[in-house]
Amino acid sequence: MSSPRLPVLLLPHPLILLPTARLTFPVSRALAEAILTLLDDSEAAQPLLAAIPLPGPSEGAGPDGAFDVSSAINSLPTYGTAARVVRLVRPRTSSSPGAPRQPYLLSLHGLTRIRLASPLQMDTTSLDTLPLHKVLYPSAEGTPSRETVEAFKDAALSLLDRLAKDSVQPQRKDDWLRIAGIVEDISQQRAAWMADVLVAAVSGQYGDKLAFLAATDVEDRLHRATEYFVKQSSIQEVSKKIATAVDESLSRQQKEYFLRQQLAAIQRELHSLHNSPGTAGPGFGTGGVTSELDDDEQADTDDLADLRRKIEALEVGTEERKVGVREWRRLKRIPQGSVENGVIRSYLEWLTSVPWPSTSTPPSASLDVLKDHSFLTRARAQLDADHYGLDQIKRRLMEYLAIVRLRAIAEAAAATSALPQTEGDDANHGALVPASNPGAVDKAVSISNSPPSPPKSKGVKGPILLFVGPPGTGKTSLGQSIAKALDRPFQRISLGGVRDEAEIRGHRRTYVASGPGAIVQALRKAGRNDPVILLDEVDKVGHSNFHGDPAAALLEVLDPEQNHSFNDHYINVPIDLSQVLFICTSNTLESISAPLLDRCEIVELSGYTYDEKKHIARRFLLPKQIQANGLSDSQLTLTDSSLLHIATMYTREAGVRSLERAIGAVVRYKAVEWAEHLDNVTTSSSGEEGVVVATKSDWHAIVEEHELEKILGIPRWDGEEREREEKRGVVYGLVVTGMGEGGILPVESAALPGAGRLKLTGSLGDVIKESGEIALSWVKTRAFDLGITAGRGIDPLKVPDPIDIHLHLPSGAQKKDGPSAGIAMICAFVSLLSGACVPKDVAMTGEITLRGRVTPVGGIRMKVLGAHRAQIRKVILPWANRKDVEHDVAPEVRREMQFFFVRTVDEALEAAFGRGALCWRRETMLLESRL
Repeated sequence: MSSPRLPVLLLPHPLILLPTARLTFPVSRALAEAILTLLDDSEAAQPLLAAIPLPGPSEGAGPDGAFDVSSAINSLPTYGTAARVVRLVRPRTSSSPGAPRQPYLLSLHGLTRIRLASPLQMDTTSLDTLPLHKVLYPSAEGTPSRETVEAFKDAALSLLDRLAKDSVQPQRKDDWLRIAGIVEDISQQRAAWMADVLVAAVSGQYGDKLAFLAATDVEDRLHRATEYFVKQSSIQEVSKKIATAVDESLSRQQKEYFLRQQLAAIQRELHSLHNSPGTAGPGFGTGGVTSELDDDEQADTDDLADLRRKIEALEVGTEERKVGVREWRRLKRIPQGSVENGVIRSYLEWLTSVPWPSTSTPPSASLDVLKDHSFLTRARAQLDADHYGLDQIKRRLMEYLAIVRLRAIAEAAAATSALPQTEGDDANHGALVPASNPGAVDKAVSISNSPPSPPKSKGVKGPILLFVGPPGTGKTSLGQSIAKALDRPFQRISLGGVRDEAEIRGHRRTYVASGPGAIVQALRKAGRNDPVILLDEVDKVGHSNFHGDPAAALLEVLDPEQNHSFNDHYINVPIDLSQVLFICTSNTLESISAPLLDRCEIVELSGYTYDEKKHIARRFLLPKQIQANGLSDSQLTLTDSSLLHIATMYTREAGVRSLERAIGAVVRYKAVEWAEHLDNVTTSSSGEEGVVVATKSDWHAIVEEHELEKILGIPRWDGEEREREEKRGVVYGLVVTGMGEGGILPVESAALPGAGRLKLTGSLGDVIKESGEIALSWVKTRAFDLGITAGRGIDPLKVPDPIDIHLHLPSGAQKKDGPSAGIAMICAFVSLLSGACVPKDVAMTGEITLRGRVTPVGGIRMKVLGAHRAQIRKVILPWANRKDVEHDVAPEVRREMQFFFVRTVDEALEAAFGRGALCWRRETMLLESRL
């Protein structure tokens, strides 16, 4: 049988293609054209080549030792790999003129070992050709011995484990470990194939791979692979040790070099300082500009002197003074470069920065403000200027401000009358440094004279106000207005997501990088001991965990009877917080603990009416957006109808944040029109003759109501108004959402064939489910009186046909619970069973009893405002909530709505359906006479 002939391709040194491997390398244009011709002439899609490695410089060296191509060709090996042509591509050419050009890339896939039948005769001119040559396929049959396979596996696994440990990339490490798992499970018949795969994958010396390629016998091949793996493992281990030693040596040398460079720089600076004619100042006599970032010895001394003066300013005999003196003495004994020195110094800086009563702003400054006869008038004007509406909140704040003024004036008068009795008395105050020796900072405390201090003023304990309301109702800005009215600094502390008690009380000094809590930090920023501190989002503070309970830490802060001696863990000195006016904000009361809620005075901000929103938008939001978008008041005007349309159809909410965003969208739209108008005017004025020049009449500054749909899109709430309709079994109840906003919620009921059961859906809680069962029991009891059944004792769900009632409250993704849906459920059941419909502009709330009494519910103001926003005109409420409507609901809302206050379910049904809409069978008494 004749030997097959294959085109021979010489692989340039040091490329070797082993069976099962894939190799991609660049080829010349002439060789690429020859391969293309081979592809065109071959019947197979991927023709075969004989890939023969070209020897290296050592094998192809000439007589003078230089590499000779002709000598390398004459010493070609007679073995290689039969490879399939996988791909021949032309890469993207480089745009730079000097870049090397390599037109083609060839990809080969090794299949099996081959041997040349005779030595290949080629010269240097035929390197870019593919000459046909006879090849032989050595026999690959045979099974290696078990001992040879086990030795191969041990060497391979050892090498793979070393490669996995030395891999930096996680993906590469996983790949080596995955291959190791395959090697463990490989059979004896597949061991030779695995040897080809591993030798091709592991980088090594060219001669070793060439010898492995020449091994045609299976046993010999596994022996060579085992030796190759052992050698590579040793090389990897030695390389790792050398690299580690080099890294350690380099790190040590770099550190020594860095320190020596620092030492040389310090010596140069000291030399220039000593040799300079002017040695005073941090400029080192060079005449350069002094920077506040210069860290010199004089600045450090000034800082210590300032720290000492602050400690001396503390009142003698107080706890903070004693602690400050003790820590100062410790600071002077500890070397300056030690870690403990920095810890003590940081603590003293915090201790002296806290506004203690003796170092805070003198009371005369605040007293002058409170003594002014126009104080209350200016405070009321400040609140009115910053907020529209909120009359109850303003009334409570004015009460507090009036008490503050009266108490301050009374205490000032008492102090003035007691002052003559103390004249002539000397008050001795200690000093850290005697006046005769100001330089001795570590001497004992001496006595110095100072003027008498006026008697302490207890002041008015600040109330703990808790503003509860939906987002965007002005809770945070109210605190800023109070601070302005009192002429006090304002600080805000956000408690949302705080889960560590140390964020309130501070960390103890034993911890690394410890510091004071948020309260002390706010006092330091304020610089006074009577600021207005706003504790924002107090309902979102974290609950008890292994970090402690932040809500419990607030109990001491917000208790007027305890916060005169608040103890921060870091400062560890009692701090007086009784003069601080704390204001808390919250969206709901459910997540606040009962003890914390008991310490606060709750002030509810239920939301704004449409009239209030219109005034707020006119006075605050619109001017703010006009200024923020680069316009002026004369360039944009929104009519009252436009503002009311935005509030009712686009931003139906309790607050005004969405309203501000909608107004901002309108202003930005008009800003774009104004910018285009200016561009047109500029372009037209600089154009050629005959071009129409834009005039001011082309710009429309007024935004009408009919233009809003073009600017803001389709009204968001218009669809809900149209979908609301009178339908059997559907009524509308009043609800309060989790964020404190009021609204309406349809209560839907439907009858379906069944066995007289009640099905409740809509993510309902246990309380509201019980309300549904009570409502259905009442309807069954009064079914004859309502004209639903023909006689007493008949179950309307079983006679004449057995049915089930399905009660559903939409928005199933929201949890619903609470005792306020009884009336709405009864009306829904009565409407479903009797066929009468409740008008779509009627909404109701109230809980019921089994005897038919209507009990009061909470959140009346929020529910009424939500009904007003939803265009409800008739509201049914419990009689006991009448005082809530008269006290909390604004008069303009009461004028636009009709309220029905009911004591019993009968009155509620008559108010909901209308007089005479239900066929009542009034009770008649039957008397039996006997003779």
